[in-house]
Amino acid sequence: MIDNIKDLFETDMSKHKAPSQRMLKAGELIRRMLAEIIAKEHFRDKDLQGKSVTISEVRVSPDLKHAIVYAAPLGGGRNPAESQTLIDALNRAKKFLRGRLGSEMEMKSTPALKFVLDTSFETAQEMSELLSDPHIRQDLDKD
Repeated sequence: MIDNIKDLFETDMSKHKAPSQRMLKAGELIRRMLAEIIAKEHFRDKDLQGKSVTISEVRVSPDLKHAIVYAAPLGGGRNPAESQTLIDALNRAKKFLRGRLGSEMEMKSTPALKFVLDTSFETAQEMSELLSDPHIRQDLDKD
C-alpha cells in the first residue's frame, strides 16, 4: 500500500503530462457526487453533524484507484484547528463515503479517498490583501 498518496500524485504530475480527460472527468464526477452525498447525509460523527463542506477539487490517479479530495468548511475555515478537525472527520468517514459513492456512480471501481484541507481560498485572500497594500499598490500603479 502507498504510504503517502499525496506524494504519489505530486511526483506523478511533475514527471508526466497533465491529467487526461478521463482523469478530469472522473474527478469532476466524484466531486459532484461527494458534495451531494455530504450535503444530504446525516452523519453519526459529531464533527460532521450540521457542517457544510466545500469540495473544491478531486484529483484522481491515472489508474483511477486513488483520489485526493480537496475540502474545506463552507465559507472558509477561520479557525485552522476547526478546519483540520473537519478534514480528520471526513477521513474517518472515507470508507462510508466510498461505499455511498460506489452505489451512486457508474464506474468500474470506486477510488480510495483521501481528504486534504484545501488552502487555496486562504491563499487567494492573502494575495488579494497583499496586492491591496498601499506600498505594493504604488508599485503596481507605476505601469
